[in-house]
Amino acid sequence: MSRRGERKISTDGGAPLGANPFDGLDAGGLPAGRPAPAPVRKKQAARNGRVEVRREKAGRGGKTVTTLSAFATHLPPLRLEALAQELKQACACGGTVKGRAVELQGDVRDRVMPELEKRGFQPVRAGG
Repeated sequence: MSRRGERKISTDGGAPLGANPFDGLDAGGLPAGRPAPAPVRKKQAARNGRVEVRREKAGRGGKTVTTLSAFATHLPPLRLEALAQELKQACACGGTVKGRAVELQGDVRDRVMPELEKRGFQPVRAGG
């Protein structure tokens, strides 16, 4: 055998490992357990923060796009993608997520503002 084999430690367990270390303890005189937690009050709907809604046309070949930006940083990218999908369906338009901004095709500011309010955001018209 090589020297390496001589230094190995047996891991077969030896004695059975099914013994309960708490078998010998006496549970007499101990309290029954923790008291039930106090009921949790319902909070008001969480506010997701302010969102800037603006209409852009520059640099897009004359096409109008509604952009939603300045989302709160605690919203994960997957949540923004899900929000974009919901807004596209609600406004009957196409769109995408670029970075932390949602772009919707066309001028849909009037349709998207109430939808954002329903979802707990504070939409603010930005730009001209």
